[in-house]
Amino acid sequence: MEPAPRYSQQRPSATAGAAMPAGRGSRHRGARPVGLTHIVIGAFGALAVLLVMGLSIREPVGDKPYLKVAGAGFIFNYRVAEVFYGFTAEVQKPVRNLSLIEAKFEDPAGGPPIRVSERLNPRTKRYSLRTPPVRGVQKDRPYKVTVRLIQNGDNAVLFEEELAVRSQMADDVVPDQPLTVGPGYRRNPALARDTPAPQ
Repeated sequence: MEPAPRYSQQRPSATAGAAMPAGRGSRHRGARPVGLTHIVIGAFGALAVLLVMGLSIREPVGDKPYLKVAGAGFIFNYRVAEVFYGFTAEVQKPVRNLSLIEAKFEDPAGGPPIRVSERLNPRTKRYSLRTPPVRGVQKDRPYKVTVRLIQNGDNAVLFEEELAVRSQMADDVVPDQPLTVGPGYRRNPALARDTPAPQ
């Protein structure tokens, strides 16, 4: 008796069986429309990535000093015959209101240090302290300035820094008397007639 023949099983082709409704296959195989939900999720994802990157490069507040001296220098006001120098500081960490920024400026004339101070207030984080008019300024000579932040209440010194400020010119370029007086910059009547008028 001969054995029964064995047949290999084949999967039906894509065209076999019932006919597929027109248009249904093309809709499934094509690109899906992007909805509002996908846009919102994508935007939040991008924002999260940017936030993580920003936090990774941001300096922790605890590592910053309480004050940062942003700049310092001399100012020559030729019209009113005044020279002064000072600095600008920025508060970088929370500190009690009415705490004190105190500065000691070296006197170019050789006198005792010039003390200037200002109280902190919640309306600003930037403060500018400067000397009254000074004389005896020499070109390229470093003048010492000591800056301290003293906390209100317990007088704790939260910040202290010493810096040197140089002038690019001597104060002999400034006249002994002001060339102008008053808010309208009128010519100083005390000056001799042959004194050149300010430009």
